[in-house]
Amino acid sequence: MNQATPLPIAITMGDPAGIGGELTLKAWQQLHMKVAPFFVIDCPNRLKTLASDLSLAIPIREISSPVDALGCFNQALPVLREEVHHPVISGTGDPLNGSAVINSIKRSVSFVQNDEASAVVTNPINKAVLYQAGFSHPGHTEYLADLANSKTPSVMMLASKQLRVIPVTIHLSLAEAINKLDSDLIAHTIRTANTALKQDFGISTPRIAVSGLNPHAGEDGSMGTEEINLISPTLELLQNEGIHIKGPLPADTMFHAKAREEYDVAVCMYHDQALIPIKTLDFDSGVNITLGLPFIRTSPDHGTAYNIAGQGIANPSSFIAAIEMAATMAKAKTEAH
Repeated sequence: MNQATPLPIAITMGDPAGIGGELTLKAWQQLHMKVAPFFVIDCPNRLKTLASDLSLAIPIREISSPVDALGCFNQALPVLREEVHHPVISGTGDPLNGSAVINSIKRSVSFVQNDEASAVVTNPINKAVLYQAGFSHPGHTEYLADLANSKTPSVMMLASKQLRVIPVTIHLSLAEAINKLDSDLIAHTIRTANTALKQDFGISTPRIAVSGLNPHAGEDGSMGTEEINLISPTLELLQNEGIHIKGPLPADTMFHAKAREEYDVAVCMYHDQALIPIKTLDFDSGVNITLGLPFIRTSPDHGTAYNIAGQGIANPSSFIAAIEMAATMAKAKTEAH
């Protein structure tokens, strides 16, 4: 495809028993005249039935290749067929449909790798169900990294219109997170963030605020020495590389409105330090972005929500924000090149 032609965004099926199909339908309903075209790798008949069951008057158009989405997106939701092999029961995960879920992810990555799609937006999956279907990766992100043949660890960013945050350690107990912190991990996280903000967000000189680990950033060693012995020397090393960093800062004073004006991303030492402020500011529209992959990947900041699947009450705000974020990042990346 001529690179002057905008590429569509690839959306994965996610767990068909979850809310992903409903989110995709509602996202097209709200965005089909507003954002870059997208298509979903899913079962057209499943989506038609779901739209009918939820009383959503949304036309479905089966396409044979991603480029077809460009011509029909304004009139119908473009669907690239990925057949489910077993009847879908909302709220009940089925390993027999696991291969379709996995194929949808695999195909989305092949499309971005072949310059047929500009970004991947992933619907939520249920790892426990996929494990029963033979899925062997710890999670979504690790599978994407494997498909991309990416050798370095990816970095998780949560973003909204008001704030971007990155936790250095993610899904670990607090004790494990503290034990895992080292200079290499902190440096890799910040370098990855700096590169992504330039390439994918169009920020020429990213401003990165870094939290301490302890209350009051250790208060000169009286509340912990990790800032003195670990974090500050690492930040100094990165500053010498030309990265614009401020820190280590007390986490409790980093997130008020005036403080947020001073940086483009906040890098925090552990999960809750980063995620509490963004979920407090914007619980419904936060976007999960995977940095460090050779392509753009965003996802909504929630799971499959089996408990409300098929009821028509799922809030599409985070999924819509994920699509809008992917479109914005794809545009910035194109302009950067």
